[in-house]
Amino acid sequence: MTALPADTARILLARALRAFGDGYVAILLPVHLSALGFGPVAVGAIATTTLLGSALLTLLLGAVGHKVRRRPALLAASLLMAATGLATAWFDGFWPLLLIAFIGTLSPTGGDASVFLPLEHTVLAQSVRDADRTATFARYAFVGSVVGALGALAAGAVDWLAPLVGAASVTDAMFLLYGALGTASFVLYRGLSPHAEATGDAPPAPLGPSRRRVYGLAALFSLDSFGGGFVVNSLLALWLAERFALDVATIGAVFFATGLCSAVSMFAAVPLARRFGLVNTMVFTHLPSSVFLMLVAFTSNPWVAFGLLLLRGLLSQMDVPTRSSYVMAVVEPHERPAAASVTAVPRGLAAALSPLLAGWMMGLSGFGWPLVACGVLKITYDLLLLRAFAQVRPPEEADRAR
Repeated sequence: MTALPADTARILLARALRAFGDGYVAILLPVHLSALGFGPVAVGAIATTTLLGSALLTLLLGAVGHKVRRRPALLAASLLMAATGLATAWFDGFWPLLLIAFIGTLSPTGGDASVFLPLEHTVLAQSVRDADRTATFARYAFVGSVVGALGALAAGAVDWLAPLVGAASVTDAMFLLYGALGTASFVLYRGLSPHAEATGDAPPAPLGPSRRRVYGLAALFSLDSFGGGFVVNSLLALWLAERFALDVATIGAVFFATGLCSAVSMFAAVPLARRFGLVNTMVFTHLPSSVFLMLVAFTSNPWVAFGLLLLRGLLSQMDVPTRSSYVMAVVEPHERPAAASVTAVPRGLAAALSPLLAGWMMGLSGFGWPLVACGVLKITYDLLLLRAFAQVRPPEEADRAR
């Protein structure tokens, strides 16, 4: 961390804090809601609302992102995270929790689906050279994946400590810890340097010559996220519990292992991208991971299911650093905040629709229809992305081609 630019190091540390909280919240949220008496449809509705709220907030950021100062925006988002943890621990009614889900920062995906992401991507992209951009985003994704996996493992505290103080007390304490992590992020962001801000005067519009390209990527990423919403960690945890009669600690251990596999793959994506290109790396690692996910739905053996999920984990997240790097590379520097927001917003909106559908599917049948739907949609996305953007190269690839 000391070898990295100071702003980059602060962003990575803040990402780690949020990832830990998101890792266990994704598992505890459905457990908490079920303990309060909510069924699968209600759990899916709250998961959908969290994604919808995050998407709308990020849309607002995209509209004014070329004028907003990044440090104050990140500080405000940290305070919102702190308030979200406190309010979730305090309220137990459906409508208050639905409101908290809409305006707060809870993530049922186990990943970062909030307003933090486009702001941090913009700061990271301008803090390094083009040649180092993908490696920097790999570090960012690696930190999120590893610490998120540790957070998933920490969800087992409910089982470990429940005999001593009660499951409800442990769950409330962990939501309060989530709020404390938001406060710690606030402290980190306060130390960002003036170099984190945009240079020069704000352009008249958030997007300029890259508008069409950004909208095309946003549409494709939306399809991918719509598919991914069928297996957000909260609902996947619920399906695994019902299908294989697993406890929270076991599910947390599974998510920990798959998270570690995903984390290791982040760095493998860097040399692959240098050798084969960003788009090819995104597509040809993503395709087999979707096949492995669909196969999970057809097995009745938990060990086979875990093995398939591990194989999926080794491949499914290689497109995360490469996708982030690609978006930042194929737009003008002053367009980066808007590009990050515009490509994130439709993803969030699309992902907000599918958890409710997945909950409905789970209520109808114990078969893993959400997993099958996710795989089919993601394979379709991969093929369309390859067709549309295989020839749109970032600067470092264009330089090598010459």
